Amino acid sequence: MKYPFFGKLLKTFQFGSAKNTEQIRNSFFETTFLLLGYMAKVDGRISKSESDYADQIITQMAMSTEQRQHATELFRQGAGSAFELEPVVSAFLNRCGPQQLPQHTLLLFLISLAQAEHGIVPSEQATLVRIARLMGVDAAQLEKLLHMANAQQQFHHRSPQSATSIEDAYAALGVNSNASDKEVTGAWRQQMSENDPDKLIAMGVPKAMTNVATERAQEIQTAYEMIKQARAAMR
Repeated sequence: MKYPFFGKLLKTFQFGSAKNTEQIRNSFFETTFLLLGYMAKVDGRISKSESDYADQIITQMAMSTEQRQHATELFRQGAGSAFELEPVVSAFLNRCGPQQLPQHTLLLFLISLAQAEHGIVPSEQATLVRIARLMGVDAAQLEKLLHMANAQQQFHHRSPQSATSIEDAYAALGVNSNASDKEVTGAWRQQMSENDPDKLIAMGVPKAMTNVATERAQEIQTAYEMIKQARAAMR
């Protein structure tokens, strides 16, 4: 997915104060775990795999005991019957300003949670649509994001020589098999840029939470290598 004004936004944001960056970082952390809890409960219960995924994120972040307790409490709060979605998303958007990248990064966390056990069920799909709409992401954009995330997952810890299909490789980059070499390379560069840890950190994503983006970048790279090998073999 492309963000035409990404470069301009990043340049503008880099001149922001350290205090503002820290506030965005805190907001991203809190909103992520609140919405993870909300998403986990939307189908009526929190499954073991969904709970395990939240624990995995907490573990990857190498949190202090206090931070782990805070993240767990936020997850439980988001899963609670008193939780209200709109004010939380609104506060997050107000804190991030016009930047879109933190929003899409957060959406990908939620998509990963929804995929954790059984794929995305209708109730989770509807909730993702609702959250995305609140963030200014329309249904078509979300559908493309879901399709790409699902395809990228097929390349998790795999090599270009694995049994994953070439169709998945194209889907992981968000292009079709008729795309030109230039279009494929452009899509790969865009995806790698959007999952670059340094850029995410500059936007206010907590450093420890960029591990997920790093893994996604590896999946995208593997998909790109598969496409290059397939195209070279056809020449």
